[in-house]
This record gives sequence, structure tokens and C-alpha cells, in this order.
Amino acid sequence: MKNLEDLFLQQKLDDDGDFMPMLSLEEEMEIEDGTPLPESLPILAVKNTVLFPGVVIPITVGRDKSIKAINTAFNDQKLVAVLSQKETKIEDPKDQDLFRVGTVARIVRLLKMPDGSTTAILQGRQRFHLEEMISEDPFMVGRIRAFPEGVPQNPLEFEALTSTIMDKAKQIIELSPQIPSEAIVLLKNIDNRSNLLYFITSNLGIKVKAKQNILEEADINEKAKVLLQHMDAELQLLELKDQIEAKVRTDIEKQQRDYFLNQQLKTIQEELGQNPQEEEIQKIVKRAQKKKWSNKVRDHFEKEIQRIRRMNPQVAEYSIMLNYLEVMIDLPWEDFTKDNFDLKKVRQVLDKDHYGLEKVKDRILEHLAVLKLKGDMKAPILCLVGPPGVGKTSLGKSIAKALNRNFIRMSLGGLHDEAEIRGHRKTYIGAMPGRIVQSLRKAGSSNPVFILDEIDKVGKDFRGDPSSALLEVLDPEQNSTFYDNYLELEYDLSKVMFIATANSLTTIQPALLDRMEIIDISGYSTEEKVEIAKRHLIPKQREDHGLKASQVKLSEAVIKKIIMEYTRESGVRSLNRQLAGVMRNVAKNVAMEEEYNVSVKAEELKNILGPTKISKDMYQDSGIPGVAVGLAWTSVGGEILFIESSLSKGSGKLTLTGNLGDVMKESASTALSYIKSNAEELGIDPASFKETDIHVHVPEGAIPKDGPSAGITMLTALTSAFLHKAVKPYVAMTGEITLRGKVLPVGGIKEKILAAKRAGMKEIILCEENEKHVDEINPEYIKGLKFHYVNRMQEVLKIMLEK
Repeated sequence: MKNLEDLFLQQKLDDDGDFMPMLSLEEEMEIEDGTPLPESLPILAVKNTVLFPGVVIPITVGRDKSIKAINTAFNDQKLVAVLSQKETKIEDPKDQDLFRVGTVARIVRLLKMPDGSTTAILQGRQRFHLEEMISEDPFMVGRIRAFPEGVPQNPLEFEALTSTIMDKAKQIIELSPQIPSEAIVLLKNIDNRSNLLYFITSNLGIKVKAKQNILEEADINEKAKVLLQHMDAELQLLELKDQIEAKVRTDIEKQQRDYFLNQQLKTIQEELGQNPQEEEIQKIVKRAQKKKWSNKVRDHFEKEIQRIRRMNPQVAEYSIMLNYLEVMIDLPWEDFTKDNFDLKKVRQVLDKDHYGLEKVKDRILEHLAVLKLKGDMKAPILCLVGPPGVGKTSLGKSIAKALNRNFIRMSLGGLHDEAEIRGHRKTYIGAMPGRIVQSLRKAGSSNPVFILDEIDKVGKDFRGDPSSALLEVLDPEQNSTFYDNYLELEYDLSKVMFIATANSLTTIQPALLDRMEIIDISGYSTEEKVEIAKRHLIPKQREDHGLKASQVKLSEAVIKKIIMEYTRESGVRSLNRQLAGVMRNVAKNVAMEEEYNVSVKAEELKNILGPTKISKDMYQDSGIPGVAVGLAWTSVGGEILFIESSLSKGSGKLTLTGNLGDVMKESASTALSYIKSNAEELGIDPASFKETDIHVHVPEGAIPKDGPSAGITMLTALTSAFLHKAVKPYVAMTGEITLRGKVLPVGGIKEKILAAKRAGMKEIILCEENEKHVDEINPEYIKGLKFHYVNRMQEVLKIMLEK
């Protein structure tokens, strides 16, 4: 409802304080229902309101036409026809802009306001219907027809409706704090039921269109029903508001109650000589006495203790200071675990947990040996680089176990905020130490093995560059004085053994790369994967699936078939998943008490794991000139690569296909240029180059290929095509070439050689400088292979084409 109190106040507009009631008393009305109305009256257009019969409202008149209409009517019969506008935005309404049904009003009084405007007190008398607009200038005059109130068709129903409306009105008045309770008395004094409906409608907070519909309604029963619907909506809104206000009031009262109780508790504790804040501080001081602090750290701690004692416990900064002191206490200042100096035992632990990875194990043993002899040494900062799944992260846990140190792993993948490393200043709300300090707090010692996982995937944006913050952490000359923004003290990280892991070095910042000792971990060979499966993966999967050793057995041939035909990776993650599939199948047979072969056979793998996923690269001797076998390195190991070349009549055009990269295309061009410049020496007619089109193709065209290592293979294939001689069978090669015919070394030798062995090759041609890489491979893995080490291309052609 509208604010009735405001409406009453609006009516006290005259200077002598005369009170104009909102509802006219029937005995005062000069025109009753049925009394003839004048045929025409001045029209007053009103906005944002509807005047109802029996209701008195004040209206401020500002438009020229309206002022003229009011003055003319006031000087004549004091009657004016009031119509509501359809649109409030129209300043000069015309006939079509007004509703057709309105109320004839008596002008009770005209008041000149201090601001120069005119306020008219209008008393609604009787409904009318606008028949015709007679004139619109200088003000609107209309021909009107009386629109009397109807008689209830069902008096009993109407009485019930009005009774319900009265009850609803009382509820609304009780729930609305703005409406005075005296309004209920006013409602009881209204005897005319039509006027009661109009009075309530006038004070409801509904839209003008809805009020107009109620005014226009001829059936008084229907009028009452529509009003009741609007009152129901208003009552629901007020009840909801009341519930919200009650809840808010309860919350505020609870906060006030808690505050007073806390103040009383504080007073009681002071009277009894108790102080919980001081007791908490005393506990921190007592713990601090046991810490091995330097004088600088101890002085800082005592200064902060004095500061918190002077602080009011109610202020927000008190809890921040308390958290800060707890962080200082929890950090393992000068607390170290004792290293295990039994180097043989350390070696046993490392060998038990991981197969291979000899370089890393040797480096750890070297560090321990120096530490054992010297007693003090800055920890090395290692970076293990290799493909996914080769055991870089798990190796860190194994090293911590072997050294008898605590282990902490911090993932740097996707890190993009410098504050994650250095922390936030403690003045900020929710400030925390950086993750380095937090991890040391969790480790409980100052010399843990700290894995910085995925250091090559550190992000960088407007919040800072975390890799730059890591420069201080990973510099042995600086990390003894690592500064955390939250701690505001220097912390010694020199005894922490940092081990970073990465899949690639290309995305690591050069300055950061310079601070780490890089150890390359290449992918595992098939033989190594077999050993890893037998020693680690199968026992673990057996245990995870609740099986005994007697319930499932996998032969070496079966394991090798799973590796070769169901996985394609450098590490052993996929192999582990495939072995888990085998174990699940066995577990199902055991649980269902079905018969099965304890020793899994190779032919059963198709039913267990499905059809083979990887086609094995096997050499096939074609005996066709122009085809040679190269060796390629991929992220999941080595492969053999067939290079095919063919000649046809043409104009000397070179075509390269097979999804080759720029470097590989340049290798083909370099090989052809070398052949052209040494044609006579090779026994090729120089004139044939102008008459021959050359096509070089590398199969598996969907796979991108690049790199210089196929140079000698391309030269061999092209020479074979021009001489019409097939190359020596079962020989693979890898190496870069120059225009001078020199053979240069390439990388990925271990993976390439093992791929050649798997494919059934018998001889391999390499650059002489790659011999040292071959020596690093376990002789057992390359047994039966013959190696040719060359420096020049003539040596390669001699081996491949002279039989």
C-alpha cells in the first residue's frame, strides 16, 4: 500500500491547518449517484494516478491547459472531469492519449504554493464516460455521460468478498511499518462498500493501468475479486519482506549479544587474573626458546613479540601477526636430518626402486661421497630431462629414501605468479609465505630432497615471471640467503637438494638453465622395459589387484609382445596400463572361479587387450634401386625410415613428398648437389640430370618428419637410383652431410640403434664421432650388430653399392 501517513500529511496543505479527510462523508456530497451531471465539463488530464469516487487527493497542476481548466471550473460550478493519461511521458495529451472512463471531481480548494505552482484539492464524486472531446484549446472540454455504480448481482457473495478484503487490509496495515494503525479505524467507518473498494485501490501500490481497470469495471462483484487478487500479491510481498527483516534483525542481535558476552568474559578473566591472549603468546615464546636461531632472527622474533603484546586483540592485524609468529616457529631453522653415508646401501636402494638411470645414480653417490669426506658441501642442483614416463619424479622420492632425507614435491606446471615462489607481503589480507617456505615448513627439516616438477612448463604474465624468481632459489651462490616477502628474513636453502624435472630444455630460461646440472634421461629400450616390467610393474600390479604370484605368470616373450604391439612410448606408463588390463582379466577369472591359464600366452593377448595397436617396423629387402633405410628419432623412441627415390624423363625437377620439414628438404637438395658435382667420379652421366625428373618420397606421409640425420640415406638412395644399383640389404644409416661430402654426427643414437635391432637390421653406418655414444649402450642390447664408422660420403657409397 501507499504510505497513508504521507497521504494524510499531503492533505495538510493550507496555512491554517484545516484537515481534509481522504474519504468524503456521504452527507457532504452534493452530487449523489443518479443526480444528473452537466453535459460538458473541463477535462483535467492527470499522470501516474487515478482519481476514484469518494476519495480526496491533492494534485499539483503545472501545465498551462490544466491551470486554465482548473481555474475556469473553480469559478463556475467547481466541477472538473478527471481522466488519467495512458502514457506518462506525453506532456500535451490529446483526446486519444486519455482513458475514456474517469471521475467527476469537486474542486475543494486551490492553493498557490511558494514555488509558484498551483495545488488543487480534488474530491472524487461520480464515474463518467467521455462521449466526445468538444474542444482542446485553450483547454480540453468534453461531453460526458454518467457511469453509475452497479448493484451486486449476488449480495451474499459481495458481502463475503468485502469482508475478506477488510481482513486482508488489516493484515497489510499490521505488516507495513509505514502505515499508522489508526488506518484500521478509518476503514471501519466507511459504510459505502463501493467507496471502500475505491479507497483501498487508491492506496494500493499497483500500476495506473490496473487501477484504471478497477475503475472501469461495471460488475461490482468482479471489481471486488480483481482488487482481492492485487491485495493477495501485496500481502505476500510484505510477508516476505517481514521474514527478511526478521532474519537480519536476529543476525544483528546475535552479533551484539556475542560482543557483549565477549566483553563480559574479558572483564571476568581480568578480574580472575587470566589472559588467554597472553597465554597463547607465552606458548609461542616457550617454543621459540628451543629453536636454533641466529641472533638476527631471534632479535626480529622478540621485536615482533613486543609488538603483538602492545596490540589490541580485537583488531584484524592481531591475527595476522599471530599467524606470522607461528610460521616463524614452525620453520625448521637449522634443523637437519642425518644423511645415510653407507654408499653401498644407498646404491642398493636406488637400484631396487629404479632400473637403469646410471648417470643420475652415480651423480648422487658422488655427492654423498664428498659430503662423507668433507662433512659440508653445498647440495647439487640437478635437472633431469627426458620424455614422459621414464621415472624422473619417482626417482626423486627414491633418492630421498636412499639418503634418509625428507621428500617434498612442488609442481611448477602452469605457475604464473611470482608470489607463489617469493610469497606476499604480510600487510595484505590473506597473505602467505611462498611455496618454497611453505614446503620447508611441511618437510620439517632444512635439508630435504626438493623436486621442482615440470620446470619447463612455468608460465609468465602480467603478475610476474616465476622462472626469474627461481634464479635465486637455484643458484648455489645465492640461495643461502633466500628472501621471502612474507617472512621478511633470509632463509638458508643451500643444504636443500633441488632436483628439477623437464620434458624439454627449449622453454627453460637460459639463465635458469645455466644454474642447473643437466642430466639427460633417454627413453627405455625394449630390453630395459622388459626388466622394469619384471622387477617393478608386474609385482605392483599383482598386489594392486589382489593376486598372488602363483595365480598369474607372464613370460618374457609375452611382455615383449605387449611392449612392441600395444605401446608406443619412451617411458613405461602405457605399459603399466596394459599390464593392469591383463591383471584385471585374471582377477575376474579368479573371482568368478573360472578356469584359465596361469601362464598368459601371447595368442591370448588379443582377447584380453584387443587387437594390436602398433604395427612393428620390420625391414623388407625389396632389391629395388633407389631405396635406402635411414634411422629416425621420435619422442617415443627410434624408428627405421625408408627413403624412396625414382627417376623419370623430364627437365631436371626435384620433387619431395612425405610431409617433410624444411631441414629434411634441404638435406635432399644438398645430396643432389653433391651427386651432380661428383657425377663423373660416381660413374653418372652429367647430361642425364637435365633430362631426368627426380622424385624423393618418405612413406607414412601423414606423419611430419624433419631433421638433418637422413642426409646420408637420401644421398645413398639417389646415387642408387642414378646407377640403377640396389643397395646392400639389412644395412641402416644415419648422419648429416655437407656439400663437400663430409658426414657429420647426429643425436638420438641409442634410440636409433635399438630401433634398427628391433627391425632386424644387421649393419649400421654412423659418423665416426658417434662411436662414443654407441659405447654407452649396454653391449647385450646391440649383440649381433656390425657398426661402420665413416667420415666421408664416399665411404658410405662404397659400403652400400660395391658388392
